[in-house]
Amino acid sequence: MSIQNDPGTKRNRVPFHSSGPAEKSMALLRVATGLLFLWAFFDKLFGLGYATPAAKAWLGGGSPTAGFLGRVDVGPFREPLRAIAGAWWVDWLFMLGLAGIGVAVLFGAGLRLAAVAGTVMMLLMWVAEWPLAQVSASGAPSGSTNPLIDYHVIYALVLIALAATHAGNTWGLGRTWESRQVVRRHGWLA
Repeated sequence: MSIQNDPGTKRNRVPFHSSGPAEKSMALLRVATGLLFLWAFFDKLFGLGYATPAAKAWLGGGSPTAGFLGRVDVGPFREPLRAIAGAWWVDWLFMLGLAGIGVAVLFGAGLRLAAVAGTVMMLLMWVAEWPLAQVSASGAPSGSTNPLIDYHVIYALVLIALAATHAGNTWGLGRTWESRQVVRRHGWLA
């Protein structure tokens, strides 16, 4: 994938005419990543029986954060995270984040904003799981398999790579999104 200087801006951009194997691979990764975030959203919303049983669906009165944050048993942020588990505002922020990131990444529009939001979400989830710990507060093994690079870090790096390579321009709405006047005026929306 060649990068060329865009004379209209101070940043380098991937040429819009590129649609080779690298661009198609990034587009496939983008679609899969968007579906991953949307699956988590719908599983928690409807309780599809995978990570969230039907009895704990958000639409049925369950909390999408109570289980995960309520069981935090490692790390220096254990108590503050447990204290906000199931709070209405945490549930709403989490669900809006999953849906917004998922839709943006799936359709390839607003990838920069989605990459920032997704990276923050993944960082917060990494902090909640605190893979640096080998044992929990109770002394049991934490289950951490790698103290630094876990799946949250990989997801964040994927989101950053998708935004950096303009992966929304292949099989997505990236070009249409970036051509909008408001997006051109406010580059951070791209």
